[in-house]
Amino acid sequence: MPTSASSNDTIIRIGTRGSLLATTQAGTIRDALIARGHAAELVIVSTDGDRSSAPIADIGVGVFTQALREAIADNRVDMAVHSYKDLPTANDERFVIAAIPVREDARDALVARDGMVLGELPPGSVIGTSSPRRTAQLRALGLGLEIRPLRGNLDTRLNRVTNGDLDGVVVARAGLARIGRLDAVTETIEPVQMLPAPAQGALAVECRAGDVELAALLGQLDDPDTRAAVTAERVLLAELEAGCSAPVGAIAEVVESIDEEGNVFDELSLRGCVATLDGSDVIRASGIGAPDRARELGLSVAAELFELGARDLLAERTESGSEG
Repeated sequence: MPTSASSNDTIIRIGTRGSLLATTQAGTIRDALIARGHAAELVIVSTDGDRSSAPIADIGVGVFTQALREAIADNRVDMAVHSYKDLPTANDERFVIAAIPVREDARDALVARDGMVLGELPPGSVIGTSSPRRTAQLRALGLGLEIRPLRGNLDTRLNRVTNGDLDGVVVARAGLARIGRLDAVTETIEPVQMLPAPAQGALAVECRAGDVELAALLGQLDDPDTRAAVTAERVLLAELEAGCSAPVGAIAEVVESIDEEGNVFDELSLRGCVATLDGSDVIRASGIGAPDRARELGLSVAAELFELGARDLLAERTESGSEG
């Protein structure tokens, strides 16, 4: 930035995609900065993902985030707000995730015709999603559902149900919450049925690694529990060497526990799964650790998944040319 990030006459430029969901998410960060006395504005950045209707797996991991990162690097914006699950797991030393604010509900949600839940949908019902993770876990439920590819913004996806083109769609509950459309949800899918994508529902607030003052300012928006949970989930994903289009699910949360002497303390729980795309095999593992050892927990649960055969499942997916 040309002047101090905290200077009253400096406007912090926040890069965001142009969709309603993206601008709403970035708008919460803008508003939080303004509430702290810092001028801030949104700058719309067009991405390849916004310009393509192809499935995410075909256009590549990080397609929504790369253009935002390049805008930071080129000094067209000072920072960016990402849906954290869209970020590649590989570290980019040019940038720092300065804040991970309090997470929205990480679960997936069903929006179905006639207010139906998954168990009420007749066999052969057509469900829209382009997520291999959701596809695999939906098939694993054994409900006889037909899964079809689905792209477009949230309103477009919901309209596919309203106009009768699809019997239902499965989307992130967090996105619906952020744009005020929770009324459309017919079932919030519990993790025991479908584990969400690693970091689903979380935002990544990113700036240049060298912009120390801005990073410190943004750090005031960080939520330690959310950071611990997302770190464990993302480490698991990275250790499995599986990108955001892989049939891998994970969810972590900080929970209160009580020891034998009645002392209350925080623990971080993590559940993860790897599935075959046809849903014929789902491997699950879980673990508990200290919140300040989130990385170690992610590695531990990933190791257990490997011991249970995850490597073979992922190898089968690669060899078969499934979504990458």
